[in-house]
Parts: sequence; C-alpha cells; structure tokens
Amino acid sequence: MARSNPIVNAKSAENHLMTLLAVEGQSGQEKLIGEAIIKQLKAVGVPASAIKFDDAHKRIPLPTQTGNLFVTLPGTRKGPHMVFATHMDVVPIVAGAKPKKVGRKIVPAGKTALGGDNRTGCAVLVALAETLIRHKLPHPPITLLFTVREESGLQGAKYMDAKRLRGATMCFNVDSKWAADLITGAVGAQSWEVEIHGKAAHAGVAPEKGISSMLVASIALAEAHKGGWWGKVVKGRSYGTSNAGILAGHERRAAGNATNVVTDYVFVRGETRSPDEKFAAKITAAYKAAFMAAAKRVKDASGATAKVDFRGRAEYPSFNIKESDPAVQHAIRAAKSLGMKPKTLFSNGGLDANWFVRYGLPTVTIGAGQHEIHTIKEWVDIPEFIRGCELAVQLATLEPSA
Repeated sequence: MARSNPIVNAKSAENHLMTLLAVEGQSGQEKLIGEAIIKQLKAVGVPASAIKFDDAHKRIPLPTQTGNLFVTLPGTRKGPHMVFATHMDVVPIVAGAKPKKVGRKIVPAGKTALGGDNRTGCAVLVALAETLIRHKLPHPPITLLFTVREESGLQGAKYMDAKRLRGATMCFNVDSKWAADLITGAVGAQSWEVEIHGKAAHAGVAPEKGISSMLVASIALAEAHKGGWWGKVVKGRSYGTSNAGILAGHERRAAGNATNVVTDYVFVRGETRSPDEKFAAKITAAYKAAFMAAAKRVKDASGATAKVDFRGRAEYPSFNIKESDPAVQHAIRAAKSLGMKPKTLFSNGGLDANWFVRYGLPTVTIGAGQHEIHTIKEWVDIPEFIRGCELAVQLATLEPSA
C-alpha cells in the first residue's frame, strides 16, 4: 500500500551526504569513497556479507582502483527484483572539495566543484537502506549498485559483472537534478582521436621546409565547423552534437615547443553524440574526412604532406524506454503518490542507464538535488535531495500495479 510520507530521517540522510561529499574519489580512484559508503551501510544495519565488489577494474582499460560495489538487500515480501544504482566517482575539479551548508543549500567551501554529481546518489542509496532496515518496511529483493568511472565514459557500467543483476526487472538510477524528472532515454556517444605527424623546421629561417601539424588541425576543425559537423549538428531529421575537447603535443603536453619551430606533432581528441548511433558514427566519419583533406592541403616545399592517424570508436549506446514500460509506470505511480508531478525526459548526456538498458534492465533515472554540476558554482538543494530519498523509498516499497 502506498504511503504519502515515506519515513526518511532527513537529518540522518543529510549527514550521510555531508560525510560523502568530503571524501575524495575521482574517476579511477574510488577506493576511499567505496570504503566510506561501506562504513555507512554497515552502520545502518547492512551485514558485511551482503556487500561485494565485482572485478570490473580488471577489465576497464584505464587504471582503476576497485570494481563496482554491489549490496544485496533480501526481499521481505514478494515482488519484482529491483536495482537502485548510482556512481561513486566525481570529476577532477572536485579534488579537495569541502562541503559547507548555507541555509537550504550545500556549497563548496573553496574554489572547487562540490561533487553533488554524484554523492547525492550515493547518499540516497544509503538513506534507502537505512530507512528500509530501521523501519522494517516490506520490500522486494533489492540490489544497490555503486559504479566506478562513470565520469570517464561509463566504464564501470560497461565492464560490470552483469550476471550479478540476473533476475532484476527494473532499475532506478539516481543521477540527476529533480526527483520527479524521470529520464527514460539518453543519447549514445562515440569518441575519436587523431595524431597528426608533420615535420619540424625553423619557422623564421625556412618555414617552407616544415609541415605544420598545428595548421592541419586548424584547417580540419574549421572545415568540420563549416560543414555543420561542429557543436549542434542537424542534418535533415538526424541530429546530434560534437566537440573537439583536447589539443595536445607529445606525451600530451603542450602542442608545439616554441614559436620559432614549425609544429611537427599534434594530438586532438573529441566526441560525438546522437540518439541515433549510426548518425553519431556519421559525425565521427565527417571529422575523419576533414582531417584527411586538411593533411593534403598543407605541404612542404617538396610537396610532402602530414601523416594522419585517425581512430574513432563507440563509447556507449543510446536508449529510449517507452512510457508503457513497467519500470516507467512504477516510477510515475510512486512520484504521484508523493504528490509530485512526474514527467519523462530524454537526456543529451550519457548515463550508466545507457549500459543497464543494453544489458536488458529497463532503467529510469531520478534526481536528488544536484545543480551546476562540474563547475565551481555547484550546489545541492537539500529539500530536493530529501525528496529524492523519499522517492527512492517509495519506489522500493510501493506495491506493483495489478
């Protein structure tokens, strides 16, 4: 039976959040935050035997301290096996963050981001476990999942041990702003990188003997923009986005060594996104064509050109769940039972849900008060965070519709 007011201890939930916001844990460095979450879970009554890590870190191609954290809460009534998920890692700009409460907000005390993305989600899952256990609320079998390396390409979700979710029929991922905004779809993404090998020469004495990799990159990116492939991309009914985000030199240091030397090497990394995976690949192909064409235009005095090595790959798939799906309908019912006005949304950002859905687990993403994420203006709306906790409890305890 639905409860209009889930029994969430707001002060305790807020304390969980403040504690987790103060713990380091950039992508790939989740050991400390994992330990902090485990400490909180044990404190609220989760037995150590219910807490396990998978070995995703052994498969992730980037250095990663630990695997994804799985927590099993045995069902106390019959019902569909549910998963509640979130990610443990934060972006680099959060390093050294110290949370400070100011009125109804939590803000960073210094010149860092806060880490509300996604320590709000971590605290919601701890508060969920605490509420279910301490009030002995009836609920179906539940798995709490804390992933690693979400911020660096959804790596934890991609390489997770999906067998641990076998039998689960719906998932609720906490990783957004507003509790009642139900994200039921998101774009897919590709990444690309290009190495441009030119030829060095004295830029003052004999520039004609050089092949400028810097110029090749500049022409290529300008041509991609001119062709409508940069930023917001719309071609007929297909649409997406793209960006070149990193330009570097040897060993990813500054591109070029001096103003009087023709730059012999440039590395560029970018991304493309679209709800249509084939169109995302088409955008990536347009960048490749732009770099190949630019290389032919930049020659030394003998007619030699730069060598271009372009590599593109899919990072995560797109998804779009129908509103009629039982997971979406359950989320709508739970939100309405709390007096919320839920609406379904499609996200232009990737989520762990992209992989969960690909693994066959319908996933709805809800919010818990994070604002201005990935910036030094980041803050958490405490009342909305508590609403996120309440919605999680309602999702876990609401009887499924007949």
